[in-house]
Amino acid sequence: MERVRLSENLELSRLIYGMWRIGNDADTSPDYVEKKIQICLDQGITTFDQADIYGGYTAEAVLGGALKANPSLRARMEIVTKCGIVAPAGRYAGKTLKYYDTSRAHIEKSVETSLADMGIETIDLLLIHRPDPLMDHHETGAALDALVKSGKVKAVGVSNFRPWDWELLQSAMSTRLVTNQIEISLREISPFTNGDLAFHQRLGTRLMAWSPLGGGALISQGGRLGAVLDELAGNHGVDRSEVAVAFLLAHPARILPVLGTNNPERIARISDALKVKLDRETWYRLYEAALGQEVP
Repeated sequence: MERVRLSENLELSRLIYGMWRIGNDADTSPDYVEKKIQICLDQGITTFDQADIYGGYTAEAVLGGALKANPSLRARMEIVTKCGIVAPAGRYAGKTLKYYDTSRAHIEKSVETSLADMGIETIDLLLIHRPDPLMDHHETGAALDALVKSGKVKAVGVSNFRPWDWELLQSAMSTRLVTNQIEISLREISPFTNGDLAFHQRLGTRLMAWSPLGGGALISQGGRLGAVLDELAGNHGVDRSEVAVAFLLAHPARILPVLGTNNPERIARISDALKVKLDRETWYRLYEAALGQEVP
């Protein structure tokens, strides 16, 4: 598995296992969670993507159960997590609406809770989950800088930020933001032309792609796009989902897809996407099918 260096002290695996559904699985026992982790590790997938809000603020503790039961796992993993969303669930059940909080107090409290829930001493990569219209970039930036300096977090980045959101926050920081996790897939192709990919490609910043299978919709995708996916999957001896991931892997920005499934058999096939090599014409066949028309 290719390793990707984001900073001096942080490398991630090219493919990342997303744990947003882990708290919703019928079996959240430490043994079963460890089984899924081991399947990833056996493929060289060492990076695991979390967020405090996942599973109604339960997913980090579910992962923590496995890490506490088998502490040796931690040394083989990089853990990504996010903060900044407050929603009426779990620890915030008393709230009346969903909102964003990028204040220093909230970020620091969220990090302490995440560390405790997962039973770890350091978060490898912390992301601000959503752009906050009420963000004080000086306060947020200072909080992130302090977390890196303290050693509680190795590196920091953002999620779902547009270029101007990124530039605003980065302008108030001494620490370099190392990634932006955005939605990119054959169902969400706007980043290829709206400036998001171009911005980060110019900076040399690696993007992480959430929902690279369109929330699972590409698995059952019909129409022309579904037909092209099936044809290419048959040619390469893989499932259509691996072709959809290979579409992202082929981009020169060297995107890091974040893939989440609770099915051990599907987890075991995640790395099959690396077997699929798409030439330029084939890449454009997929892009055209996703676009629904010939490129201009």
